[in-house]
Amino acid sequence: SNSSAESLDRLYPTVGSAKPPRKRTTSQCKSEPPLLRTSKRTIYTAGRPPWYNEHGTQSKEAFVIGLGGGSASGKTTVATMIIEALDVPWVVLLSMDSFYKVLTKQQQEQAASNDFNFDHPDAFDFDLIIATLKKLKQGKSVKIPIYDFTTHSRKKEWKTLYGANVIIFEGIMAFADKELLKLLDLKIFVDTDSDIRLVRRLRRDISERGRDIEGVIKQYNKFVKPAFDQYIQPTMRLADIVVPRGSGNTVAIDLIVQHVHSQLEEVRAARSPGCRRAALASAHQCHPLPQTLSVLKSTPQVRGMHTIIRNKETSRDEFIFYSKRLMRLLIEHALSLLPFQSCTVQTPQGQDYEGRTYSGKQITGVSILRAGETMEPALRAVCKDVRIGTILIQTNCNTGEPELHYLRLPKDISEDHVILMDCTVSTGAAAMMAVRVLLDHDVPEDKIFLLSLLMAEMGVHSVAYAFPRVKIITTAVDKKVNDLFRIIPGIGNFGDRYFGTDAPPDWSDDEDALST
Repeated sequence: SNSSAESLDRLYPTVGSAKPPRKRTTSQCKSEPPLLRTSKRTIYTAGRPPWYNEHGTQSKEAFVIGLGGGSASGKTTVATMIIEALDVPWVVLLSMDSFYKVLTKQQQEQAASNDFNFDHPDAFDFDLIIATLKKLKQGKSVKIPIYDFTTHSRKKEWKTLYGANVIIFEGIMAFADKELLKLLDLKIFVDTDSDIRLVRRLRRDISERGRDIEGVIKQYNKFVKPAFDQYIQPTMRLADIVVPRGSGNTVAIDLIVQHVHSQLEEVRAARSPGCRRAALASAHQCHPLPQTLSVLKSTPQVRGMHTIIRNKETSRDEFIFYSKRLMRLLIEHALSLLPFQSCTVQTPQGQDYEGRTYSGKQITGVSILRAGETMEPALRAVCKDVRIGTILIQTNCNTGEPELHYLRLPKDISEDHVILMDCTVSTGAAAMMAVRVLLDHDVPEDKIFLLSLLMAEMGVHSVAYAFPRVKIITTAVDKKVNDLFRIIPGIGNFGDRYFGTDAPPDWSDDEDALST
């Protein structure tokens, strides 16, 4: 049939065609457990975006491993063993089972009687799979459907994937599409004896999916085994590595791990954040301040409050009080830069008044923890019903890489104007990463407002150069940053002065967001 011919065309890429250049990927799973505990360590699956360089572009993408093989061949077990042996802190396992197509009413009835072929290429939404992986390669947030094998339908809720060093994509048809193959950096086929696969499928479908033994055997003989022979086994020739006996073949898994380690070596050899900060520091010297910068007018009142909070002798109570006053003024100034449109209202006297009203959908505040959260009360005080999100970025003390440890953003944030808040910005490293996170969640660049009480010229230039449409708003800009990346003359470590904690001897003004 034409359908079978099209499926076979999907299955076999053009022989002898040039291999696409190796690429890499990212992700995070919201509804899955945030970590995987192994005998050696804890592997975080909560994800983080890769580091972005001084140009605001990805310096490295994650490494994508494709795992193919027959149903119940042990693909997930092999994936877990690879994850444990890799010893990489940020990894995500993505299953092809999430991408079954939505069934029609007739197909639902066939599935209920075990007469629908779930092991045919046409059962999968390859367009969604490819679009999802392409978006992940760009470092963007994606939503993944959740498939219910009991009702043979997609659930209403979705998973969110975002940020990883390594992503493992597994499924029976992982190699069954030419475009999908181009997105995989390493292709592994798990080859397990058919009798073992049948026993595993019986155990799984009866205990986990509520099927009866007769229905499982009927489905296996009618669909699973023929599909394996026709569509799955032929893809073995496309694999870079074949793993006979599945999870029992530890030698093969060790070889896979060695290969992946060699591919990731260039990522681990990337410059440390200190070097990156130095690159940021030297990238835009002697340039005029950008037009996207808006500095609160330095009135005697504003100057007086800066004098108080910059004074090292100022008590914590006074520091908090005058910082809050400055925050309120800063927020009010930022809101005045939002888009407004003309509108006419009628006064109680029955007269028309030509006024202005906010022309956007809504406003969301996002604080960079921990200092940024001190600005949330000021935003709530002047912006009714504002939604608040938070971002926590910390530096890994072993690798020196900044990592996204916590992310909570409101739904549909891509349609909002976003007020991104941090109290001090020196090199701009943390601010750039936070802006990138928002962009990865489809927030338009020109709808992002970066607010900070104090910024260094270096940080202003770095953010403006990488993201020229982001509006930068502050109460003051200091000219210098010293060798330890502290703003000079500066304000000290804002978070420690505000919360009454002691600063470590090597803190910098970005330390509230990039700390260990």
